[in-house]
Amino acid sequence: MDMAALIVVIGVAFFFTYTNGFHDSANAIATSVSTRALTPRAALAMAAVMNLAGAFLGSGVAKTVSKGIIETPTGSRGMAILFSALVGAIAWNLVTWYFGLPSSSSHALFGGMVGAALAGGIGVVWHGVVDKIIVPMIVSPVVGLVGGFLVMLAILWIFRRANPHKAKRNFRVAQTASAAAMALAHGLQDAQKTMGIVVMALVISGHQTGNGIPIWVKISCATMLSLGTYAGGWRIMRTLGRKIIELDPPQGFAAEATASAVMYTTSFVYAAPISTTHVITSAIMGVGATKRVRAVRWGVAKNIVLGWFITMPAAAIVAAAVFGITDLLVL
Repeated sequence: MDMAALIVVIGVAFFFTYTNGFHDSANAIATSVSTRALTPRAALAMAAVMNLAGAFLGSGVAKTVSKGIIETPTGSRGMAILFSALVGAIAWNLVTWYFGLPSSSSHALFGGMVGAALAGGIGVVWHGVVDKIIVPMIVSPVVGLVGGFLVMLAILWIFRRANPHKAKRNFRVAQTASAAAMALAHGLQDAQKTMGIVVMALVISGHQTGNGIPIWVKISCATMLSLGTYAGGWRIMRTLGRKIIELDPPQGFAAEATASAVMYTTSFVYAAPISTTHVITSAIMGVGATKRVRAVRWGVAKNIVLGWFITMPAAAIVAAAVFGITDLLVL
């Protein structure tokens, strides 16, 4: 196996993780920044550190990515499939970042994997795609929406007699913890997805047998995700923090607490690679709806949800095209 091909694939995987970091940094901190619970730079620094820590909390999601979506390809064709999948995901990340659209880096990667596999003649584990990707993609936003609504209702009832100004001040402090929990969950979910790709590359190249994750892979993926997070995704942060609804500290805390709970559950209980973007966005919508339904800018929400549904097909098409070019010029 050409060592150069392995180095290229791992390098592109790390770059994807970097784009994932700055694309999805808004997931963890947009609500805290918009409510002024944290300054932007303090929030990004905290998110970067917690992303790094979260990457070491488990490996279930990485194993799902490396074994449960496509059949493990072999040889130079296998490396081309991984390369194409990553390029497809990176392209979609950059396009949606440019337009400030909070789409899912995770589903861009999964779409890229499926598109490249189909173009390369490799089998897709369709039951794994349905069970571990499609079903969670549909269920997790619904849980986030309903959960955010119910958590916010509970907060409104529990603190119904509290002094509003004092309550908001206390919730600003609480948001530091809830934002940290979100960032930790983001590291737990998203760093592992790239780890799964790197493990596949090592297996294909003959440098590893089995699905264990080497410590250098964990450290490298976690570091790239943290660096990308610290770079910041200001365009998407504005969309999540202000364009869907103007959040106050109790609402921000409710959204972050709900989203992080969903992400920890899916990571540890189901080993399902869900989208942090889907969960936090839907939780913000649910929280906002407790004020009044019209408080949520549903036009903006509609465009975001539409982006969710086209993410996988769009990344798949780009990945398939990239594989076609690679097959023509290199293989």
